[in-house]
Amino acid sequence: MHSGLAMREQGVPLGFIDAQCWARDPQEFGKKALHSALPIEDKESWRWIKGCQAVAAVQKRKPRIQLVSVGDREADIYETVEEGLREPGSAKLLVRAKHNRKVQDEQGRLFETIRAHPVVGYQAVKLPRQGSRPKRVAKLAIRFAAVTLCPPKAKPGLAHLDVRMVLAQEVDAPQGAVPIEWALLTTAAVGSFEQACEKVAWYTQRWGIEVFHRTLKSGCKVEDRQLGGCERLQACLAIDMVIAWRIHHMTKLGRKVPDLPADVYFEKGEIDVPVAYEIKYRRRPQDAPAPTLRDAIRMTAKHGGFLGRNSDGEPGTEAPWRGLLRLDGLIEGWRLPRSP
Repeated sequence: MHSGLAMREQGVPLGFIDAQCWARDPQEFGKKALHSALPIEDKESWRWIKGCQAVAAVQKRKPRIQLVSVGDREADIYETVEEGLREPGSAKLLVRAKHNRKVQDEQGRLFETIRAHPVVGYQAVKLPRQGSRPKRVAKLAIRFAAVTLCPPKAKPGLAHLDVRMVLAQEVDAPQGAVPIEWALLTTAAVGSFEQACEKVAWYTQRWGIEVFHRTLKSGCKVEDRQLGGCERLQACLAIDMVIAWRIHHMTKLGRKVPDLPADVYFEKGEIDVPVAYEIKYRRRPQDAPAPTLRDAIRMTAKHGGFLGRNSDGEPGTEAPWRGLLRLDGLIEGWRLPRSP
């Protein structure tokens, strides 16, 4: 599945713009070398272009909001960048560069060209924990330039592409840590240090799709589904995607606006049952004020394995999701004597 998750600049997930599903032909396994001769429409890479087209379609319906299609290094396909430039005034494109392409009127290639430009300033970026890497604040040296990309040798019929490039390189990285380096290609304007920093901030929001997919796999257990056919699996997947998005949205709001009242997201039973548990085990006074959204999320997450120690920080998406599942039967029992 290839999904397009709409997010605000602050990282709040709004829902889906696009979702594509397909099954690989087992007979084609091991024939990757033959794929280079296929047109882009017959490759899996086409999903990136379809994703850009889906964003452009929404942009036409919402002309007052600027949409940006963001992709990682896998999206660095020449035709994808070409698609991003197809309609001036449409949705913008931002991808992390993977290929050291030839640049028109330059001695070196793409990466050497951008590194030759001076550092215009430094930007601090919060890096989340990833595997064994602890979270940290990275200091990034910023460079930017306008470049003209030359088409690949195998596709001489494609046009030259005028894009902007931003290079963000970590300086003073902790000992033993691998410094991050992001080379970003974009069709949006980059004429100042502030605009370059904006593009780096856009790219950091791409982590949101990783959180969503982890919730879909770990929380909804979508990879463990055993259904009779692909149509049933896709129907189930559509429901699981909405659930995973809601969990992601809930936890993000709990961090961005923690003091909102809990009932903006939770129903009465979903608040009263966890509160009753907290009061029973003397973790919450009987006369405590109504819980905030952050309080409700943390109480729910405790039923999903979150310990809530001072060093634990805020719960992610998996613990609240497991907590909601565990509380579901208890909440139903709470509702029964209260139903007409």
